[in-house]
Amino acid sequence: MDLELLVLSATTVSEIDAAFAGLMQRNVDGLLMGNDQFFQVQQDQVIALAERHRLPTIYEWPEFVRAGGLACYSTDRLEMMRQMGVYASRLLNGAKPAELPVMQPTKFELVVNLKTARSLGLKITESFQQLADEVIE
Repeated sequence: MDLELLVLSATTVSEIDAAFAGLMQRNVDGLLMGNDQFFQVQQDQVIALAERHRLPTIYEWPEFVRAGGLACYSTDRLEMMRQMGVYASRLLNGAKPAELPVMQPTKFELVVNLKTARSLGLKITESFQQLADEVIE
């Protein structure tokens, strides 16, 4: 696909600003935000910078999309918590951790914000919208 992957990190508010500035200097076409508690706390700043720079961004959690971000594709956290409860129950009932299977997510959710897409000049097809678990208008 001839795509370049650029990995940036930030641990302070000013580093987030600098990372976005660096993205703009490199003329990136889009951003995939990783899952990090720090970014969740700085959600408003991240969304505002993506909007200001007109940078299509896919986030890890639906809360970002509900707050104005473009889209997210992530594991279903409710399902993950249910699976963690099953594991905890097995452990509390005497199962040995080494005997428990490694589990992978099986349920995912796609959320897209059409208002944000329009503001970025993006057309989200009807077929894509039908795939989404939640479409924000």
